[in-house]
Amino acid sequence: MTTQEEQRKQEELNKILWDSANSSRSQLNAADYMNYVLPMLFLKYLSDKSKHAHEEYKKRFGTDEKRIEEKMKLDRFYLPKKASFDYIYSIIEQDNLGEEINKILGRIEDANKEKLEGVFSVDFNSEAMLGKVNERNKMLRNLVHDFAKIDLSDVKDDIIGNSYMFLIEKFGANAGKKAGEFFTVRNVAHLVAKLAEPKSGARICDPCCGSGGLLLLAGEEVEKQGSTNYALYGQESTGSTYQLARMNMFLHGKDSARLEWGDTLNNPLLVENDHLMKFDNIVANPPFSLKKWGAEHAEADKYKRFWRGVPPKDKGDFAFITHMVETAKPKTGRIAVIVPHGVLFRGGAEGKIREQLIKENIIDAVIGLPAGLFQTTGIPVAVLVIDRSREKGGANEKKKDIFFIEASKEFKANKAQNILAEENIEKIYSTYKKRKDVEKFARSVEFKELEENDFNLNITRYVDTFIEEEPVDIKANLKELAELEPQLQKLEKQMAEYLKELGIK
Repeated sequence: MTTQEEQRKQEELNKILWDSANSSRSQLNAADYMNYVLPMLFLKYLSDKSKHAHEEYKKRFGTDEKRIEEKMKLDRFYLPKKASFDYIYSIIEQDNLGEEINKILGRIEDANKEKLEGVFSVDFNSEAMLGKVNERNKMLRNLVHDFAKIDLSDVKDDIIGNSYMFLIEKFGANAGKKAGEFFTVRNVAHLVAKLAEPKSGARICDPCCGSGGLLLLAGEEVEKQGSTNYALYGQESTGSTYQLARMNMFLHGKDSARLEWGDTLNNPLLVENDHLMKFDNIVANPPFSLKKWGAEHAEADKYKRFWRGVPPKDKGDFAFITHMVETAKPKTGRIAVIVPHGVLFRGGAEGKIREQLIKENIIDAVIGLPAGLFQTTGIPVAVLVIDRSREKGGANEKKKDIFFIEASKEFKANKAQNILAEENIEKIYSTYKKRKDVEKFARSVEFKELEENDFNLNITRYVDTFIEEEPVDIKANLKELAELEPQLQKLEKQMAEYLKELGIK
């Protein structure tokens, strides 16, 4: 299949899935409804793939069902009897449909404990979420009927995975502020993944991974180099979002990704030999200025992450940044993280931590992005690129500057939100790679100037974006007005005559 055909098939599937998902929606808001649609898509994928595999093995082994079953158990997953989408469809008129769906999903998890245990965390029989039995059954029946029309048996895993990400983003666009809990806008995530620059053999981590899209894009950056040799790691604090990420990894064929459910700041779970795991590349879009992030426990942190200082209790931005620095490999690790602009200039404890990071010489670039890129906030944000190869003993220890890019005008305007288009991403990334000053856009700043500015990283301090207006020629304007005066008087006279004819004084 050609790339063009794959793209067409991708777009067709995206449309069918979104139409099906959206038409079944009733009283639920987008973010909550997503928690039912995506597991149903996942179940349909497992069912259709399992049915297709069964047919293929039947051609090889005939009617030997025991051998077919054994072979299928060795595959990525196995669906036992009465544990498929088709079975749900066969009992669609039962009054206890939600309860039966829960049982079916439980059977699938039990048969695939190592890979799928707990993945279907949503309750399809919840009166609190889906309403009383008649209302609940109506929504579930509509959803099942719509998905029954879709055949996923011969669709490639990457196309299914991309459709899953498409649905997450579509639901996110309708979910308002709640969207930030589960995904980062794809094009922004694409830029962050490029800036992280993962290579073959990399351990890649997102410590607040949401539904896993940013992690997958970072992996794609390695695959563009012709290698599939990389490992993905993530941690997510919200249970339902963590399960979305697990499904996302499975649908993209990344079953081996290690994802953990828990609070990264207070209970980091990506550990080995009782130490924090170290990563080659870290990508992240942490919650902005998180309140009650756990400052009261920071001094006693068993991993001693906060030796540079404890961030304010009502702003967790530097807590996440600190964690990432401490989990990046010394002398080699790279980080690309989205931050609110306050991180660049706020004083107090944050100012001291920022000063320390600058003195350690590991902040490589500060890139200001446009406002309105996210559903969660209309404020402009920035990307910090942190490079531990600039430490003493690292390959880039002689680099002493910080490269600033003021890209707030690099976007494609859209009605709902601004878009970071491919040409914008390419301009930002190529400018970063060339590391050459560009008037009104980018500038390299040495340590001395940063020190003179009290280690303030506010981009407009270093990149002058002021555009001087052309001087006004007052004499020429007065001359033009004088020339227009007779014409104005003539028009006023004509207007007075018209009004008089109409009887208006």
